[in-house]
Amino acid sequence: MSYFDELAFQYIDGEWRAGSGSWDIVDFNPYDGEKLASIAVASVAEIDQAYRAAERAQPAWAATNPYTRRLVFERALRIIDEREEALTEAITAEVGGTAVKVAFELRLVREFLRESLHLALLPEGRVLPSPDDTKENRLYRVPVGVIGVISPFNFPFLLSIKSVAPALALGNAVVLKPHQNTPICGGGLVAKVFEEAGLPPGLLNVVVTDIAEIGDALIEHPVPKVISFTGSDRVGRHVATVAASHFKRTILELGGNSALIVLDDADLDYAVDAAVFSRFIHQGQVCMAANRVLVDRSVEAEFTEKFVAKVRTLKVGDPADPATHIGPLINAGQAEGITTLVEQTIADGATALLHGESDGTLVGPSVLTGLAADSPVLGQEIFGPVVLIIPFDGEEEAVRIANDTPYGLSGAVHTGDIERGVRVAKRIDSGMIHVNDSTVHDEPIVPFGGEKHSGVGRLNGEAVVDAFTTTKWISVQHGRSRFPF
Repeated sequence: MSYFDELAFQYIDGEWRAGSGSWDIVDFNPYDGEKLASIAVASVAEIDQAYRAAERAQPAWAATNPYTRRLVFERALRIIDEREEALTEAITAEVGGTAVKVAFELRLVREFLRESLHLALLPEGRVLPSPDDTKENRLYRVPVGVIGVISPFNFPFLLSIKSVAPALALGNAVVLKPHQNTPICGGGLVAKVFEEAGLPPGLLNVVVTDIAEIGDALIEHPVPKVISFTGSDRVGRHVATVAASHFKRTILELGGNSALIVLDDADLDYAVDAAVFSRFIHQGQVCMAANRVLVDRSVEAEFTEKFVAKVRTLKVGDPADPATHIGPLINAGQAEGITTLVEQTIADGATALLHGESDGTLVGPSVLTGLAADSPVLGQEIFGPVVLIIPFDGEEEAVRIANDTPYGLSGAVHTGDIERGVRVAKRIDSGMIHVNDSTVHDEPIVPFGGEKHSGVGRLNGEAVVDAFTTTKWISVQHGRSRFPF
């Protein structure tokens, strides 16, 4: 039995069961269109059941010794190692992930599970002074309770684990809603791993559903105190608005329009390698991907020639073929949107140094240059294999162009002078930027998040402790207080 047969259910209070919604989500392989699974959607009633199960289970879990909680994550790591081949096949089939992409995703899943072993022990209390000599102020860091997690389709297993694992490690319970295009890798697999790792029932619940069935019930429900959302800025704005109206905290990891800057003293061969990876990893369906490659005009011709030559070598095709670099986009609508975007940008005056052909969900890479300064595509996120090459004259113009976007997630600066790169990096309005590397990075102990429309809050390391716990002040009066009446 495959994961797609075994896990095509809701997972609520430790039970796998069919949803009671009025229609089915059909899960397709984006490369060949094969039907992988059909899942009856969860209804509003099941959203309530999932949250109530989490609410019941959480207090005992929070009271469990953190060293005991750690054992679940140790076992989860062993399961990932033991099931790597099956997990790889599932991610390839459901997400269209190439061998490079799947290896990248599973490596980071392991890293985040290892970090969760540490997170379980990280929350610390404090004793603070008081102006009253007989009073003691104790500050406790405690779990928020229940967290709602909404994960995207591009790295579904990783980006679900990235919120779910630390939330559980810190003593919370979770209700997870995966993206409709990746209900197994983003939901069922996560639940299966933790179930087999011995996580008590009710602490992790997975609901496969859609706003068309449940409206805003997942966000509005009174139980969750925090909503962790990863996805587009358009949907993120709605999540933030609804959550705020119900006094809930949000962690929003949203879109990007990253710039990879190549200064005049950069190692051009290395910068080409970094830029090609930064743009075309997972078909460009990555929020940190380098939409824009900014190149100093003095080296533009040489860089561009080498860049286009390397992009021409990328193989487009079956993601199950280890030689494939660019697999399918997640669905036909996404592929059509990218194709239309390229055609419109060319019609508006851009030059196509490379114009990728489309075949169903397969879209070949496009390299565009000569864009007008007011071209709409310069300011938006491109979730596909399209890159814009933009020349600049000197650092000042590079910084101005890099910052001329509503987004501020990631970026990179390539230079032969590290400190020069750091000086430029400091001036880029983004939450993350990398000197002499790619724009696509994530490490479990480093705060991850963006500025402007790229999100609110941070995940990873100590930042996730702030996100998924709260502080509680308990004062102890050792003497007798004096009251004015």
